[in-house]
Amino acid sequence: MITAILFVTFFALLILGVPIAICLGLSSICALCYAINFVPQFAALSLNIIATNTYTGIAKFLLLAIPLFVLSGNIMAKAGISTRLVRFIDDCVGHRRGGMAITCVIVACFFGAISGSGPATVAALGIILIPAMIKSGFSAPFSEALMATSSSIAIVIPPSIAFVVYASITGCSVGDMFMAGIIPGILMGLALAIVVIIEARKKGIQPAHPRRSMKERLLAFKDAFWGLLMPVIILGGIYSGIFTPTESAAVSVVYGLFVGVFIYKEVKIRDLWELTVDAAKTSGGIMLIVASASLFSYCCTLFGISQAAQALLSNVSANSIIFLVIVNVILLIAGCFIDANSAMYIFMPIMVPVAQMLGYNTIAFGILVTVNLAIGQVTPPVGVNLFVAIGMKIRDEAKSLLTGETEYVNVTLPMISRAVLPMLAACLCVLLIVTYIPQVSLLLL
Repeated sequence: MITAILFVTFFALLILGVPIAICLGLSSICALCYAINFVPQFAALSLNIIATNTYTGIAKFLLLAIPLFVLSGNIMAKAGISTRLVRFIDDCVGHRRGGMAITCVIVACFFGAISGSGPATVAALGIILIPAMIKSGFSAPFSEALMATSSSIAIVIPPSIAFVVYASITGCSVGDMFMAGIIPGILMGLALAIVVIIEARKKGIQPAHPRRSMKERLLAFKDAFWGLLMPVIILGGIYSGIFTPTESAAVSVVYGLFVGVFIYKEVKIRDLWELTVDAAKTSGGIMLIVASASLFSYCCTLFGISQAAQALLSNVSANSIIFLVIVNVILLIAGCFIDANSAMYIFMPIMVPVAQMLGYNTIAFGILVTVNLAIGQVTPPVGVNLFVAIGMKIRDEAKSLLTGETEYVNVTLPMISRAVLPMLAACLCVLLIVTYIPQVSLLLL
């Protein structure tokens, strides 16, 4: 009965469109209230455990990296790094067929290494790159779908908030997770670039501009250099032992301020309050999800749900191949409905012990999980990146010229869902590689 209350309440609230943090927290509270009042086995418990476990879920030094990485991403976005990155990458590959869309993929990887957030990457780059891709000959649904899918790489390329959350649950090294995510992130980018090349040839799309001279490329590189250096500083500092992953988040904030205020001079002192408030709102939303998911996970453990699911998973998956198939199917379905952080708190306490029992590397398993959940960011009905891309007001240049009024691109969910299918297929190919060849993720360790 307790299990039914927990999950029926959760899914009922989810279907009603209630925010995921409230779904997790409220369903947990309902289950605990029922257990304390009607199940003698749990009568000795107090409702104080709700506050205790909610606080315990977020009172971890490691999680301090989340608000700091969010703030540094906001600062670098405000500093104009997105425009400089687009200009530099476009100068390098824009002379090729479909060059503007390839630029989108590459820039999303670089900017993802700065922001660590898929939706933030869509918001920062979409306003620049989606109109440019449409102008170069790609359809509006394809352009928005590519922007959304490319931005999902942000949670695979370090520094990733999802990696920090996974490490906080499993106790593995954040630095190792960061390093392990580099090759899978690059593979996802290459897979999307292949999709772009095929689409460009199919539609007969021509290069956006002639080949740039070496001088022009060097000037663009010089302008974008300080933004490109940020991931190098973060990863280099961690692996040289200069600072811990959490300290690297603080360093990224200081570095972002230095670049934004003194190098690019795009960030003003008066902007800091707005940037901090915006980062606090984003971080607050993430931490509320983490706190609620921690309580939900506690309920699953307290009521024996996690142990039963873990035993069932161990019995069903007699070998690692079957286990990995089950894990991928579960996570791909879960990614359609819930965000990456919630999914990790719900499923990792169940799946990770089974993976360890079967001899699967914990770091490699974390990459597998994160790639699954990155794909979830662009799978309807709750693909958050898709909705951010659709929600952007992109001016339709052709219609505006004809009507003389400001017209906007109108892309619906069915349209972008069809356009994203070949990109999902490409990402699934990468998922298969990192699933069954874990050495790919561990190559740099």
